[in-house]
Formats: sequence, C-alpha cells, structure tokens
Amino acid sequence: MVSLPVRSWTISPSPETAAPRGAARGAAPRRATAGVLPVSALLCCCVPLHGLCCPALGTVRGAAGGELTLAPTQPVCCFTKEPRCCLAADVSSPPSEVGGQWEWRGGSAAAVMRTTAAGCRMSVGALLNGLLVSVVAALLWKYSKLSEHAALLEEELHMTRQSQELSQAHIDYHVALQALQEHGTRMVCTGKMHTDRICRFDYLCYCSEAEEFVFFHSNSSVMLPNLGSRRFQPALLDLSSVEDHNTQYFNFLELPVAALKFMPKPVFVPDVTLILNRFNPDNLMHVFHDDLIPAFYTMKQYSDLDDEARLVFMEGWAEGPHFDLYRLLSSKQPLLKEQLRNFGKLMCFTKSYVGLSKMTTWYQYGFVQPQGPKANMLVSGNEIRQFARALMEKMNITRGEEMEKEGGNTEDNKEKRDEYIVVFSRSATRLIVNEAELIMALAQEFQMRVVTVSLEEQSFPGIVQVISGASMLVSMHGAQLITSLFLPRGAAVVELFPFAVNPEQYTPYKTLATLPGMDLHYVSWRNTKEENTITHPDRPWEQGGIAHLEKEERERILASKDVPRHLCCRNPEWLYRIYQDTLVDIPSFVEVLKEGMKTKPSAKKSKSASTVHPGRVREAQCQTLVQTPNEAKLTVSWQIPWNLKYLKVREVKYEVWIQEQGENTYMPYILPQQNYTFSENIKPFTTYLVWVRCIFNKNLLGPFADVLMCRT
Repeated sequence: MVSLPVRSWTISPSPETAAPRGAARGAAPRRATAGVLPVSALLCCCVPLHGLCCPALGTVRGAAGGELTLAPTQPVCCFTKEPRCCLAADVSSPPSEVGGQWEWRGGSAAAVMRTTAAGCRMSVGALLNGLLVSVVAALLWKYSKLSEHAALLEEELHMTRQSQELSQAHIDYHVALQALQEHGTRMVCTGKMHTDRICRFDYLCYCSEAEEFVFFHSNSSVMLPNLGSRRFQPALLDLSSVEDHNTQYFNFLELPVAALKFMPKPVFVPDVTLILNRFNPDNLMHVFHDDLIPAFYTMKQYSDLDDEARLVFMEGWAEGPHFDLYRLLSSKQPLLKEQLRNFGKLMCFTKSYVGLSKMTTWYQYGFVQPQGPKANMLVSGNEIRQFARALMEKMNITRGEEMEKEGGNTEDNKEKRDEYIVVFSRSATRLIVNEAELIMALAQEFQMRVVTVSLEEQSFPGIVQVISGASMLVSMHGAQLITSLFLPRGAAVVELFPFAVNPEQYTPYKTLATLPGMDLHYVSWRNTKEENTITHPDRPWEQGGIAHLEKEERERILASKDVPRHLCCRNPEWLYRIYQDTLVDIPSFVEVLKEGMKTKPSAKKSKSASTVHPGRVREAQCQTLVQTPNEAKLTVSWQIPWNLKYLKVREVKYEVWIQEQGENTYMPYILPQQNYTFSENIKPFTTYLVWVRCIFNKNLLGPFADVLMCRT
C-alpha cells in the first residue's frame, strides 16, 4: 500500500459502462497530470488464484480536483496459476467506510472514496483483512499445487501398475514416459524388401481405439530404412511368414511427440516383445510351418528375444485349439490383439521386434501359382530336427532323445528299441472307412505292433511321445502329418490320398520328409477306384459340399476323375474331393508300400552322407606351353581345401571352368585329380580365365578360388 498526496479521490466505473450524474453518457472523466499508477496502489492484494473469479481492474488516472478514477472491466475467472491483482473490497458492496466514505451517484454502480488532507489512510482492520486474504489465498494456491502433484503421482503409479500387470519386470514409469517424450520412436530394420524385413523398435506404440501402430517423431527419432511413401508399396514388412499376403502387411501411423499431450496416458510394456501374425491357428500344419518354427528361429536370430520375451499376436484370431503350443516358446503368456484393449487406449512397447523370418518355410500355398515347394528353400532337416528337439524338451518328452542319439539312429539302437507303426485316426472328415482292416494288414505285413493316435482324443504331447519312437507313420492327407517332424531318423511317412486327388500336386509333407538331413522315407498311396469313395455333396461348402453350386458345375465336378491344378483356397472341386471318406484297397496299398520300402535307405547309410561343404581350393596356379604356332598347352594345379583334411568324405572331385578372354562361353571339366593339362581348344598367344572349385559327394559345391589369368 502507498500513501497518496493530499487530495480527494474517486473510484468509478469506466465511462463506457456508467457516467457520473450531470454528465452526458459516454463522456470521459476530466484528466489531470497525476499520471498512471498501478492498481496495487489502492486497497489491493496480489494473490495467486486457481479457478476463482475476481474483477479485472484497469488503471488509476489523475482527475481534475485531485480525484483518481479506477476503471474496472467486466469480472473474469482466473483459471491460471499465475498471480492476479484484485480489490480487497468489492466495488459492488453496500456503502461502508473503508479509509473514506462510500456513496452512490444517482443509483449507479459508482462509488466515491474521499480522502482527507492527511492522505489516503487505511484502517488497521482493512490491512489485516487484506493480509489474511493474501495468506489464505497463498495457502489455497499451495494446496492446489500439492493436490495437482499428488494426482500426477497417483496417475503415474496407476499407469506403472497397469504396465506391471503385463509383466513382472520393473519399470520406472516417469523415466519411460520421459524417454518417449524426448526421443520418440526409433526403428532399425534388416532386409531389403518387405518380404524379408524384420524391424526392431524402441517405443513403438499401439492405439487400441484406432487399431493402429503409432510412430512418434522427435528430433531424436530414427527410422531406418527411411522409405518415405515407398513404405506403402505395399507395406513396410510382412507380419507373418507367409510371403506377400495382403492380409499380413504391417505399417504404422506417424505423429509428433507433442501429440502425446492430447492423448491418453500410455501404458508401457517393459518386456522385449515379438509382434507377429499367426496365419491360421486352427490348422496344425499352419501352426508349425507358418508360426512356431519361424518364431523359434526369429527368436534365435536376436539374443534379447530369449525365454523371457513376450509374443504379441496381432491377426485378431481367438486362442484356437493349439494355443498351448505357442505358450511353449516363452515363459510369459502370449498376448492377443483383443487383450490389448484391457490395458489402456495407448500401449507402448519399450523394445519390440516386428515380423518373422521366412528362412525355415518350405511350402507355398498357391496364392499366386498352384501350391508346391518353395523355389528357393533355405532350411534343412537339421534345423527342423533341432526345433523338434527343443519343443519336446519343453513338453518334457525324453523318449525321442533316448532313441535318437546325436547324429541319428544306429542299427544297434534300431534292434534294441521296440519297433511299431503309428496310424493316425480321424473321427470327423476324410475317414479311412476300413481302418481296422488296414491296421491288421500293416501288422501282418511288417510283423510290428500298430498303434493308433487321434488329435480329437489324445493330448498333443502324448501323441508326440508315441510318434517320436515309431518306425512308420501312416495317415490320410491332412494337417496331422506335420507331426512327422518328430519321427526318428530312418522312419517312413506313408500318406494316403482320396480319389481324384493327385499326390504329386499336394506335397507339403513329402517336401518336409525329403529335406536334406530329415532322413525320412516317404511313400504315397492314391485311391484309384471311384466305387471305394464316399462323397458328401450336401455338407457346408468349406467341408466339400457342392449343393450350393449351379447344376452344370455340380455335374462337371461329379464327372471329373482328376482335380486340375488350381489356386488357393476355395476351389469347390478340390474341397469336394479332399473331404471324401475312403475305403482303402488293402492289396494295392500293401503292394505300393512294399515297393516303396525297397528303396528306403538304412539309417547307417543315410548317416554316412556328409552335409559339410568344401572350402576353397588353395594355391591355384597355371602354366602354359606353346608347342607350335597352332598348338598350346595349359596346365592348372591346386591344393585341396583346408577343411578336407579333417573330414571323411566319400567322393571328392574338382570342377574347372576355362574361358577365353572376351568370349561369353566357357568349357567346364569335372576332374578327380588336383592338376591337369589341357590341350584341346587351347590356342597360342591367347589369354584364358580359369576358375577351380571342389565338390563333395557330387552335389556339395564349394566356392570358386580366385580367377586365374593364363597367357599362352
């Protein structure tokens, strides 16, 4: 508070809102030379307010006769945390004496405070009142700040608890939120194309309302590769191991980190996660080929995707009948897309890998061309068997390990173990009508015990335990044959096909059995007698029914004797024939089986074949000799590959390519020795390029040594 000069003073509304008595409306008060004073020069208090209302004051101006005029504007609500200056006494209060006299002018809202010659003095009560208001307001402000901070801490604690509901891993919510706000999302990918790309993300988020992943940009964000709009041609990557399927594409939306201020508080997933799509979790073949084996080796590819990593399935399917198999890949419960809604509207994965390796797949399902083995398979039976061994350990199955020693069965092991045949029994579709007769024929022909298993009636670990020690697995074509990957080395896979279905056109299990290193023997049998088939034309279309088709189409299918090659997946003729039940012709079945087993290699013989490739030949060199103007000789020599001296290889040969410089063709030679002199087609005074490499067992090729330049 300040003292004012000896004068009288007036507090009145601004000229726009009220005019003094005797003055024309809109006329402004007379101005003096006193200048402008701050509002705090009057009976005011500077208090921090939060959500309270107060008059917003103007300025104090000098007026003629020694009066000052205070012009308040309309009252405003102070919803800010900044201090506001308000009158301690409301100008709209009844007349009272507050360091002067209040009086009304013609019923207007103006109030006049007259001061004495001693100056403007305030009573002690008014001063204390002002101080009290200031203290109370300051306490209220402090309380509001503390309440706000407590609410923020409570919210962070709640979000931390939500994050830890997902995982036992500790997470500092404040640190995680600050990292997201400061650094945004970071992405680094491997692979050149969307079909072979896997990406690692830090702080990739998922909005359950939009059902979209979100990449938050900051000045510290990383996006490699930075593809721009090419990211949508057609996608950043495939979420499943099925290549280039338009239902499996992955992409994300982009937002600046500033947008986090307007979004729900994120829930953080502290686990390292593998985000993928299951392709068809209801079908056992797809579960293994498309999901489990690719996920297993993707996790092997990155060291932090260990047993503590969490799998997140984004395809939108329910758990399905084989969900327990997915649980074997990690000690933590997998998350489904639908479950993400339960943890909040915005989830952020602190560290995640998105996509699956396709290196272990061996079959394509006919989306672009008729189904068949992949053109460039990158997997061998050794990798499949390692996966099978790991899964059996997770299921606490040891019998297969005992029977299948490292490197495969030996003849001695084969003699010691109880040999038996397993027949897969189906109870719903694609039945073997005379299954009991088939079992008797197998037992009689091979003098072995025959065991039946059924996915509908037995647990999957129980079935695997039986199959892991079998000598032969017999089944109608179907997803259950994927269990052949648990068979011991040297066992046989016998696949039966219904009428009109060509075994050479549907080969996922043949391809698996014949992978190098699987060491399984494959035999197929096909029903060639139409009278031995039972069709079901009135079933639903997905089980082979054709009643919904036009009459001409039905008649064409019924008259067909061989399903033509076709694309996936709803070809009615294929479905009609594959869901037939079959009366197996026992004599023809036994004959085919006996003939097929004649070519079955023994376990010992298959074990002796090496799968190790040779290294480069060493110290390759050439010498030339010109005998006549028309005759010349070229001698090439080399040393064996370094790794050959540590290997037992049945057959070693060498391949030599000779090309005349400037020509587009070359002359290839397969040689048993480490040096050779060439004279045929060798011309004098000519430069030749020579390549040499080693070959093990006819088909295991080594790399070429550095090219030799030889001048005759």
